[in-house]
Order: sequence, then C-alpha cells, then structure tokens
Amino acid sequence: MLRRDRWAFAGAVTIVLIGLVALGGTALTALAGQDPYTYHPEALDPQTGGPAGLLGGISGTHWFGVEPLTGRDLFAIVVHGTRTSFLIGLAATALSVVLGVLIGAAAGYLGGWTDRIITWVADVFLGFPYLVFMIAIGLVAPPSIPKQVLLIVVIGFFGWPSVARIVRAQTLTLKKRSFVAAARVLGASPWQVFRTDLLPNLWAPIIVVATLSVPGKIGLEAALSFLNVGVPPPTPSWGRSIFSAIQWVATDPMYLIFPGAALFLTTWAFNVFGDGLRDAIDPKGGVR
Repeated sequence: MLRRDRWAFAGAVTIVLIGLVALGGTALTALAGQDPYTYHPEALDPQTGGPAGLLGGISGTHWFGVEPLTGRDLFAIVVHGTRTSFLIGLAATALSVVLGVLIGAAAGYLGGWTDRIITWVADVFLGFPYLVFMIAIGLVAPPSIPKQVLLIVVIGFFGWPSVARIVRAQTLTLKKRSFVAAARVLGASPWQVFRTDLLPNLWAPIIVVATLSVPGKIGLEAALSFLNVGVPPPTPSWGRSIFSAIQWVATDPMYLIFPGAALFLTTWAFNVFGDGLRDAIDPKGGVR
C-alpha cells in the first residue's frame, strides 16, 4: 500500500538520498573540489564583503555560490549541514522514543499511582516552555560539553511526553488481551511481559511516531542554531546559515534559498513518509 502512495514513496526516496548525502558529504564535496572550512576571499567583492558575481557567486567552481564575508563554498556548507541536522535529529528522536516507550509502557501497564504521576509529569512537560529552557542551557553549558551532544540530550529529553502518551494508550489496550493476562498468570515479571508481549505489538505505532518526530527535531535544531545557541561555528548548520542569511537576503538571496530549501525538503520528506506509513499500518485511521 505504501508503494501506491506516490507522496509517501517520493518522501522515502528523498530521505534515502538525503541520508546518502549526509553519509557521503566529504566525498561529495571533494568531488566538487571544495570543503566547508576553506575561505575564498578572492570570491568576494572587496567593497561589500558579499559574493562577487551574479546569484551569490554561482559558478563552475562554487555550485551554490559562496558565503558572504568568508567566501566559504555554500554547496559544501549545505552538504555538511545535512550531516549535522541528521545526526542531531535522528539521535534526539531515538532518545525521546526510548524514554517515551519505557515511561509510557510503565504508565499503561502498572496503572494506579504510577500512571497518575507519569501522566501529570507528561502534562507538565508538554506545557513547559522548553524552547526558552533550551536557550538558557545552551548559554550556560560548559564549553567542554560538545554542543551536538548537548542538543541531542536536551531535545531528546523534552520529546518523550508525546511518545509516552501514544505508547500508554496502546499499552492500556494491549494489557487487556488474553495473551498478556496469560503471561501474568504464569508469573512473568513486568519486564518480561513488556519485552515479550507488549513491545512486539508496539513496534508499528513506535515506528510511525518516530518517523513523524524526526522533522520536528531537525527543525528544532535549526531553530536553536538560528537563535545562535546551536552548534558553534565553523561547524556547518542549516539553521545558523539561515540566521546569517537574513541580513544578506536583499543582496544575496541564494544564501538563504539553498539552506532553507534543504531544511524544507528534509522536513517535507519525513512528514509525507510518516503520514503514508501511518495510513499503511492503520488504513482505517487515515483519510484518503
């Protein structure tokens, strides 16, 4: 069914291609004869500091043009920024899914005061202004902690409540099934029931919610980099490039278009693939 959904299929192909770009970014930029850390002052207008030439300095040497003030190759920046966004987006999603599955399954299976406390904490987290908290952490965190690791931990930690609510609802339904009741009667521990009976039946919603969570995590990393509390320069980042491009948009729109298009294409691909995957797994839940 997923193959018949052209948008979902196009999203899946796009995700694979972007993933290959992230993995092979060094080889790809080497093929273009560029890297994101080499300055090219000769490609800049000495009077304005902007790219020399039309369309942001696009040429056979610089396929996307160059970055204002530094002359760094924009194609290399966008390609290596893919690696940054994918690393943080996927790792933060994995962390939030692991936490959400464990916490949500515990709430649904154990019930009682455990369920009430977890539900209350999840509601607090969902209403918490986590973006402000992330900005504060990014500003006060010790320089010895790598920013990529900090972003993964912070973004992933604040992402568990939405996953936990879905897993909790599924667990409440599953624990009423006969095979779960039989396992409990036979003396299986809660962990054994979770591992052998609940988790295999939770994989479908977990995969769907993880797929739909990735674009949000990538967008959040870009937002934090846009606010200048993300990965530090000169590490390429789409969000920081978009932030820097704002002041050049009138004279060099290409500087904004290329990283903005990469961010849009990635979030679009994950969203349409996630929607298609959800409809394929649960045809009655989607509307076509």
